[in-house]
Amino acid sequence: MLLMSATASRPVGAHTPTSGGLARAALPYLDATGAEVVQVYVSNSRGWALPPGDPAQDALFRAGCDERDVPVFIHASLLVNLGSPTPATVERSALTLAHALRRGEAIGARGVVFHAGSAVDAGHAEAAMRQVREALLPLLDSAAASGGPMLLVEPSAGGGRSLASRVEQLGPYLDAVDRHPWLGVCFDTCHAWAAGHDLAAEGGMTATLDTLVATVGADRLKLVHANDSKDLCGSTRDRHESIGKGTIGEPAFAELMAHPAAAGVPVVVETPSEKSVGHAADISTLKRLRP
Repeated sequence: MLLMSATASRPVGAHTPTSGGLARAALPYLDATGAEVVQVYVSNSRGWALPPGDPAQDALFRAGCDERDVPVFIHASLLVNLGSPTPATVERSALTLAHALRRGEAIGARGVVFHAGSAVDAGHAEAAMRQVREALLPLLDSAAASGGPMLLVEPSAGGGRSLASRVEQLGPYLDAVDRHPWLGVCFDTCHAWAAGHDLAAEGGMTATLDTLVATVGADRLKLVHANDSKDLCGSTRDRHESIGKGTIGEPAFAELMAHPAAAGVPVVVETPSEKSVGHAADISTLKRLRP
């Protein structure tokens, strides 16, 4: 089997299906799409159930990714919201992240992606950031002590009193946890576009990534979600499109792949796909755009 080097600059891969078994579903998908990095769910993307996983599938998946030199990332449930005014949601969110970190250790994941969350109510913003601190610090300390996966905060598409959507809003978010070294950043192009960063303008992607680095530091960007958009800039709508077929356009992704901040940072597509075909095309496009 041809091994895929994830040590190459800017490895490109996809969010991968796991139905039927982690190794059984994901490893053939990696081979079919030419993926050099993989992202998976380890629980229902829109539910609170926390399955224990299958140790045999975990071991096969981890060995298969090691053999292919493919780094692994987990995306936590989309329900996670540490800023919620509903205590039960905050508690379930923290439990979900703890579960994802444990599962990440089992499968050798580098990071667990979670959405920055929302205060929901106008008067809850200050309390929401306190909740972020109280929930994240124990998780970050524990993960750092064990050498497990990092937590990676992903800014949202905006709207709904988001705690971080524009990249400059990551500054206060990181400050809430004293810029803990185990909290990294996942940059999503569709989210940034929806939040008002004009990535399609000449130099727009470059300027946004420059702002990201100025806000969080040069070494905190750990993962990129490369997604085109079906909607206009500033729409606050998170509807992904295939690379070059949406409103962001291919030139912006060429800027992304050339930016120094993205050097060595894995890039994952979460674009619409028809089985493996769609992701294979988007992965091929991004590989072509690498310097």
